[in-house]
Amino acid sequence: MKKLTLIRHAKSDWSDEGLRDVDRAINERGWRAARVIGNWMAEQRLLFDLVLASPAVRVAETLDGLVEGYGRKLEPEIDKRIYLASSVTLIEVLRDRGGAAEHVMMCGHNPGMEDLVLDLVPDNGAGGPREDVEEKFPTASVAEIALDIDDWADLDNRKGRLKRFTRPRDLAPDLGPQYLR
Repeated sequence: MKKLTLIRHAKSDWSDEGLRDVDRAINERGWRAARVIGNWMAEQRLLFDLVLASPAVRVAETLDGLVEGYGRKLEPEIDKRIYLASSVTLIEVLRDRGGAAEHVMMCGHNPGMEDLVLDLVPDNGAGGPREDVEEKFPTASVAEIALDIDDWADLDNRKGRLKRFTRPRDLAPDLGPQYLR
């Protein structure tokens, strides 16, 4: 059994429209959401053997914000394939890079993160967290998946069980959409 924690980058800053997409940072709301999620990760005692990340600035800053709340250093391995990747590509990255890790964290972008959850976790029609992901995988949200595999090379669709899906607004209601201006 392997574990996969997927984190979508925090809310990005669109104030400089001249920036390349990969160079966009996160905004103040994004920093706050990342710290809130980091605090929650510490409370849950989540530990990762491997952290894989997109090269985007907003992903690096999301991880920095997580660390502020988490209180533990994260040493991400950057993989260019994660940037704006499809679910198929993300599965390839995990197969290639998972190695001996038992618990992998991957920080990246939508729609790939959302699609990966929906591809790995079968729809049992019972609602719950998978249905929440299907509705939307908001920025700075976390999906935790238990995988029925012994080796990352065996990762394939429908091999997972979504243990929980946590959004910043679940932890701090003022980070929810009703508070957006």
